[in-house]
Amino acid sequence: MKPFIHEELASGRWNTFTLAFQLANVGADFGRALKGKISADNARMWSALERCLELLDLTIADPKHRKRLKELCRLREVICDFFVGDNEYQSTGESLDRYFLAFNIEAQREREKIR
Repeated sequence: MKPFIHEELASGRWNTFTLAFQLANVGADFGRALKGKISADNARMWSALERCLELLDLTIADPKHRKRLKELCRLREVICDFFVGDNEYQSTGESLDRYFLAFNIEAQREREKIR
């Protein structure tokens, strides 16, 4: 089995975060992968995509998201289809970026409440 890129997060820390925080971070790596794809920098794209999918897999494995498994698994499928599939869902980088933006905004609101 391949070791985790995010070892500390995979050890359980990831599950302490909210869904908004988790998906905002998945979205950050998605954005980096998208930039790599746009600039034809395959090394950058693959590296960021691997991190993105690992964080998404940790989110899927988080027990508190059992009721959201369908959405989270479909999201993984759509991301893979966009980057390495035939883009059967006809996704765009912009549409996927917008999806993650909502979680980023909510994660920022959550952080402001803590302060």
